[in-house]
Amino acid sequence: MKPIKILYISIEGNTRSFLKNLKEYSESMNSQDDSNPTIELKEISEQTDFDNEVDPFFTFVPTYLNGGNGIDNGVKELMTNALGEYIDYGNNARLLKGVIGSGNRNFNEQYCLTARRYAEKFNAPFLADYELRGTGADVERIYKILVDAK
Repeated sequence: MKPIKILYISIEGNTRSFLKNLKEYSESMNSQDDSNPTIELKEISEQTDFDNEVDPFFTFVPTYLNGGNGIDNGVKELMTNALGEYIDYGNNARLLKGVIGSGNRNFNEQYCLTARRYAEKFNAPFLADYELRGTGADVERIYKILVDAK
């Protein structure tokens, strides 16, 4: 079975940490039953060369804004632009199957705002969210969502 491909950006390591746990969980599920797909990760950064993706993928994106309330002011995205530009490159957006967001719930309306905006911009579903580095329950929940959406 083909792995579930995930493109992501990680600024402070939270997204990378969550996805490491998700990948390990997928491998343990696959070792119990090889019909369970594993996770394939591709980290995007400012140094990433743009490629034309050939397989469908999901994206994980944290939210970093320049202040304000995230609704009518302070909605300029910071730091994750490289991922958005990568998805926008060539026909990559057509292969985007869904967006998962992370953030800090203390930021109220700004929580996962970037992921919701990516979903809207690239016409892909907003599938799930988790806070900061997530929990084991988040890993299991999101793995199931990805498998079902695959």
